Amino acid sequence: MFYAADGDWIESLLVIPESPIDPEAMIESLSGVELLHFEQVSDDRNNQQTYRFNIVAHEPYPFLLGLLLREKSIPNRLVLTSDRFSGVATVAAWDDFRRLADKLQEQYGKFELLSVSQVETTGAPLGSGQLSRVVRNELSDDQLLILQVAYKMGYFDTPRTASADDVAAELDIAQSTFSERLRLAESELLGLAFSANKD
Repeated sequence: MFYAADGDWIESLLVIPESPIDPEAMIESLSGVELLHFEQVSDDRNNQQTYRFNIVAHEPYPFLLGLLLREKSIPNRLVLTSDRFSGVATVAAWDDFRRLADKLQEQYGKFELLSVSQVETTGAPLGSGQLSRVVRNELSDDQLLILQVAYKMGYFDTPRTASADDVAAELDIAQSTFSERLRLAESELLGLAFSANKD
């Protein structure tokens, strides 16, 4: 989210609708919003589409995302379902969180803290794409393919909807080869996430 001028904010939003949508018609139905660009970024096996919207929002008094940024927090995840927002944000200290919580309560009438975690490193800002860039830069093409195909086929679902044999057959490799490559890819991925804390 970037402030442009005269109450205009340029925002990049990830939208995962519960049912199929017409992105252009959806944005046209909103007042004070102008669509700059949209793209479909994924489409899983359940036909749940994910879109990235780049919009100009005409908001003299910015909405929740603007409040988080003004209070010096990093919005890592925001989810709107029906009339309820839930989210994850990073703040530097407890006093910063208290100020943010007071502002949320004051502006929106209700605020519920679900959990708190203390971490040594901050999360990536919402919509930064930092994680996907790091993963694409650090993992090999083979590792990315293994993870992508296994994920799309449901190998990581609970309960699992595709077996190692299923994924190996899709990739036209032996099951033992799939298992070995998957372990290496998972190890590399977890290394990216936890290398700073490894003893």
